[in-house]
Amino acid sequence: MNAFLSRVLYTLFILPLSKLPFPILYRFSDFLYQIMYHLVGYRRKVVRHNLTKCFPEKSNAEIISIEKKFYRHFCDLVLESFKLFSISEKEIRERMIFDNPEVMNDFVKMGKSVIVAGGHYGNWEMFAVASQLYWKHQGVALYKPLANPWFEQVMRQTRGQFGLKMVPIQQTKEFFDQPQPQPTATIFGMDQSPSKVKSSHWMKFLGQDTAVIFGTEKYARTYQQPVIFGRILKVKRGYYRTHFELVTDNPESLPHASIIENVMHLLEADIEKAPHWWLWTHRRWKHKRPENSAQ
Repeated sequence: MNAFLSRVLYTLFILPLSKLPFPILYRFSDFLYQIMYHLVGYRRKVVRHNLTKCFPEKSNAEIISIEKKFYRHFCDLVLESFKLFSISEKEIRERMIFDNPEVMNDFVKMGKSVIVAGGHYGNWEMFAVASQLYWKHQGVALYKPLANPWFEQVMRQTRGQFGLKMVPIQQTKEFFDQPQPQPTATIFGMDQSPSKVKSSHWMKFLGQDTAVIFGTEKYARTYQQPVIFGRILKVKRGYYRTHFELVTDNPESLPHASIIENVMHLLEADIEKAPHWWLWTHRRWKHKRPENSAQ
């Protein structure tokens, strides 16, 4: 899509949709659910397969119930993502509350940057956009650049509207190596499927052999940054709370891979409590554990 068509789509569809009140957006979400789940069946085989593998003890009826709740939540996320293009500070403060930002902010007094680790759970996009309203650190989001340059610029402006800094994932090391004018809080997503399996860490997650990107632990150890887990919980439709939990303030003192395993187990516990808030549409377990990997 060229820049002209991108502008037309954004101006005539995305922006007007984002300015609708939340109650009307959720009517669209209800309609979208009927299309995506019942009519099109968007990635339903993938979702069913993932749920069945991860929860073998659950009946078929229980799996379908989780599946339907997930798709309703997923459709809400789609419309909430549109809303982020024009959401006000007042609205996002009401809908994304940080319970204990002092866990983060206490490190600013020490002049220490931190790493915030989490997963695709709750509404991670709203969490990232709102973060700078609560943190005294300079919030930093690592992201994969979009193929469309025009939408790439709009996305960066939207995600950074309250001060969040966007850093392309290819420039992660360069960013960490550069002196920063103030302590930073860099957000790492832990649960995406890694592109480089050989350099990943293998562990059991939701009962499955799972490759986990080692970058979070590598950067924590190399740059001696505390690691904090961000738990995003859905209070009710359109309202979320984030609670922070310190994983370690001394990464070098812990055994190899214990940081990422601790974070993944915290995420796993949240998923087991309310599985429908996790992103089940991705093929998380498409890679197989190499025979020579550590058990």
